[in-house]
Amino acid sequence: MSERWWESAVFYQVYPRSFQDSNGDGIGDLEGVRQRLDHLQWLGVDAIWLTPIMPSPDDDCGYDVSDYRDVHPELGTLDDLDRLLHDAEARGIRVLLDVVPNHTSDRHPWFRDPAREDWYVWTDRPNNWVSVFGGPAWDFDQQRGRYYLHQYLPSQPDLDWWNPAVRREFLEILRFWFDRGVAGFRIDTANRIIKDRELRDNPPVTPDMHPVAARLGQRPLYTTDRPEVHDIYREWRRLCQTYTPERALVGETWFFDLQRLAAYYGDDDELQLCFNFLLTHSAFQADVMRGVVESTELALPAFAWPCWALSNHDVSRFVTRWCGGDERRARVAMTMLLTLRGAPFLYQGDEIALTDQPVPPERKRDPLDLRMPGRGRGRDPERTPMPWAAGPGAGFTEPGVEPWLPIGSDWRSVADQRADPGSFLNFTRGLLAQRRANPDLRSGAYQTLESPPGVWRYQRGAGTVVTLDFERWEARIESSSAGAGTDS
Repeated sequence: MSERWWESAVFYQVYPRSFQDSNGDGIGDLEGVRQRLDHLQWLGVDAIWLTPIMPSPDDDCGYDVSDYRDVHPELGTLDDLDRLLHDAEARGIRVLLDVVPNHTSDRHPWFRDPAREDWYVWTDRPNNWVSVFGGPAWDFDQQRGRYYLHQYLPSQPDLDWWNPAVRREFLEILRFWFDRGVAGFRIDTANRIIKDRELRDNPPVTPDMHPVAARLGQRPLYTTDRPEVHDIYREWRRLCQTYTPERALVGETWFFDLQRLAAYYGDDDELQLCFNFLLTHSAFQADVMRGVVESTELALPAFAWPCWALSNHDVSRFVTRWCGGDERRARVAMTMLLTLRGAPFLYQGDEIALTDQPVPPERKRDPLDLRMPGRGRGRDPERTPMPWAAGPGAGFTEPGVEPWLPIGSDWRSVADQRADPGSFLNFTRGLLAQRRANPDLRSGAYQTLESPPGVWRYQRGAGTVVTLDFERWEARIESSSAGAGTDS
């Protein structure tokens, strides 16, 4: 792969707790991921992103870190990670971790250390900021007699990134993992880590705001996208460039304004990839999808590489959200993902057209759903275990063991689909093989072509044309450089 390896890579998001249980406790782990590397190699992915594996009380499923230099005991050990990194490298697969720089757990030693009190955001007079998980974003600390900021759970205090000591510490944290062989990081809530130094009130929502962004009831002017955040990512990128091959930074950049999204690429000196959530949260219609892609191509600077995903651990699975379980629609969506210009991210289960699985109230684990039950659907249905085979345990865990979330039953297993040449799994694998064999699909420019209503046609590079028919739910790739076309 080239020095800019992230531009030709297909990424695969692994939710370790739900990928493979190797020790029969009902929880997926790093050894389980290692055991399933052959599936990922067979599928044809180039890199995997592991959602948080660091020690945590698990108030927010690992996004409340209590130690940035170790592995959660339920998921394994540093030795387990080293074995995973070694075996992944042997298969040509890079490994990215999740880093959570905005906040820690309140059980992190830093939070109770008087010498590090100024590593967090405190005030005597709370402003109007609200938490993503509901209620005010300030909580009173009895011991200190002051209020601390938490943009998420009260047990997730926000770090103060105006403090140079915090910045130095995270550079060393990144270096610790890079030195072990980690290929990069997905940065949690990347646009939120710097807050307004004066702690000014956020203004009310405006009519032009995207409905998802307006849910908080205020415009996060002073809690999101502060200009100083770019200084941090320029520092991080300089560290990435000291390694060969260069390490990669992927931002969870929650924007629906593409110009603001584009700014996180900097002058090719900040993040290499920034998730585009406008596509994920748009209607699955030809003109809408085309409009998002065309607007993205116009907004990004020439050097920037787009980043696309259909599903993730926070969003209803695309086969449910967009396709209503209709596999024809799912094939059009997967063709789109794997033929657009940019870095595609598959979420575990996307390759088998996995749908959201029901989770009964007594089995819920998502703190967002538990704290705000009237807010809407929780995130557990897209986090259920991977169904590897038919039968008790679904190949995820041992028969008779209760998994940490229910496995559900609305699926065709990996084993079943692998044996069926016409399955969605083999369709996805075929698309990945076409992408790997066709330079147009890996790195060619994007150009919209004239097409009838309900159809989206575009050209990649010099000779590959993709046709997505949103009326008959058919897809076709015609390529003069890669041989015969593919229909679905």
